[in-house]
Amino acid sequence: MKCENCGHPYPTITCPHCGEEILKESIYCMKCGAKIVNLETEINGKVETEELDLSKRLLCSDGTCIGVIGEDGRCKICGKPYTGEPSEDS
Repeated sequence: MKCENCGHPYPTITCPHCGEEILKESIYCMKCGAKIVNLETEINGKVETEELDLSKRLLCSDGTCIGVIGEDGRCKICGKPYTGEPSEDS
């Protein structure tokens, strides 16, 4: 999957229910509607569920990007650094 505007590739996974390519961070498949359980990580042989707290996420300050800011301070989609304010270009 690529961005319609800039062509940047999005990280994807395959839906385990229907086989459709979907965005890696999807909670539901956009084709079949099945719930995707991708918020689990394996730690020391145990699977622990991560809490997804959307209120703490930082949206990309680009204004035209749909990404969120990662731990490194850069957008996970376009790679631009977080500036703290949305761009005036949008």
